[in-house]
Amino acid sequence: MSKPFAQLLKRFRAPEISLSEERGVRTLHFGSVWIQGAMRIADPFHLELEYTRDLFAGLLFNPAPRHITLIGLGAASATKFAWKELPKARITNVEINPAVIACARSHFALPADSRRMHTVCADGEAYVAGKPGSTNYLIVDAYDAAAKGPVLSSPEFYGHCRAALALEGTGVLAVNLFGKHASFRLNIGNIGRAFDGRMLALPATDRGNVIVLAFAGEPIDVALADMRKQATALKAATGLEYPQWLSGLRAANRIEGDRLVT
Repeated sequence: MSKPFAQLLKRFRAPEISLSEERGVRTLHFGSVWIQGAMRIADPFHLELEYTRDLFAGLLFNPAPRHITLIGLGAASATKFAWKELPKARITNVEINPAVIACARSHFALPADSRRMHTVCADGEAYVAGKPGSTNYLIVDAYDAAAKGPVLSSPEFYGHCRAALALEGTGVLAVNLFGKHASFRLNIGNIGRAFDGRMLALPATDRGNVIVLAFAGEPIDVALADMRKQATALKAATGLEYPQWLSGLRAANRIEGDRLVT
């Protein structure tokens, strides 16, 4: 079997799905100890894992997206947060494995499809390639059982992501990466080339996740004083730590002066 064909089969082979529960938190696994998602059973819409909260840091730059697309469903944590906290946004979930979708519905409180939200069983790269200009906020969190690097990381994939972001306003891509894995630099380079260097990274979480934000559409040139007001308003609306994220973005990306430009 040729190496490229073997890699293709590996990508599409459905992983074994297992669940565990401890101290009121249910976790999703793909046949390994790596956690692919988590839900606090008493509060299903809470973002239990730190990196899932970080995925929404991009609302600092587009606080009211009309359409949120999520590649990789997992335990549906980001989906449920968007569904609850951004009621004016349409939500599209894209997940390649039908068993993951079924598990999210039966064990992780994924809401049923509706006029506002629907879940598509499809390959994430093929989906975004066929949807130019379709979304305002694109979340990519696509991992396999090894959970060491994203399964979608090519220059072509990130080019499709940029094309999928609507041209009006600011389109945001939020990608979950592992800062200490060899795939990190590869992904950073591919994202940077696809988005002409318009990107920012949050500081790594305690587990090593790094959320990278990339931007399409209108240039960003905003006073940091206005960003702080935006961060305070978003924290009041969502409960998430937007002022802390703004400080983290400035420190991690060595932003100086009184304006944020990208």
